[in-house]
Amino acid sequence: MTTGHVFIATSLDGFVARSDHALDWLMKQNTGEGDHGFAAFMDSVDGLVMGAGSFRTVLGFGEWPYTKPVVVMSSRLTEADIPQHLADKVRISPLAPEALMQGLNAAGWTRAYVDGGRLVQSFLRAGLIAEITLTLIPILIGSGIRLFGDLPADLDLDLISAEPFGEGLLKTHYRVRRG
Repeated sequence: MTTGHVFIATSLDGFVARSDHALDWLMKQNTGEGDHGFAAFMDSVDGLVMGAGSFRTVLGFGEWPYTKPVVVMSSRLTEADIPQHLADKVRISPLAPEALMQGLNAAGWTRAYVDGGRLVQSFLRAGLIAEITLTLIPILIGSGIRLFGDLPADLDLDLISAEPFGEGLLKTHYRVRRG
């Protein structure tokens, strides 16, 4: 079965974005130290699964940053919402996480990058996340979209690595413990 993998940054108080999906607080944290392992992570996945809010935010960046296939999970967006220049790179799926991952598995995907606060929460609740790489940004933004929400039970994690970067950033990599 295709496994979900998270590579994301949060504020120290646990938010991945402001309530309007803005990332201004994150953009000002550029330490000039490279990509903190993002390129290697992208090389390890077959494509991305993101929510509609993340999709709209990334569209606002101007140039599309991904070369791998992207699936946007949304029950409201349609293929008509995809800009023409991305029609061969992005598709919309209304499926639930479990059904989507089964479809990706049938398509040959082994590792999917799952991105977006609420989407990560739904994949965690469904038991579809294998690893989480989390970079803590030393800022408190007070409110916004939390990375972690309610879970039906505790979710134990095993620390694989921790790596500090300049400006107080800390990248941690966890494996989700099964059974």
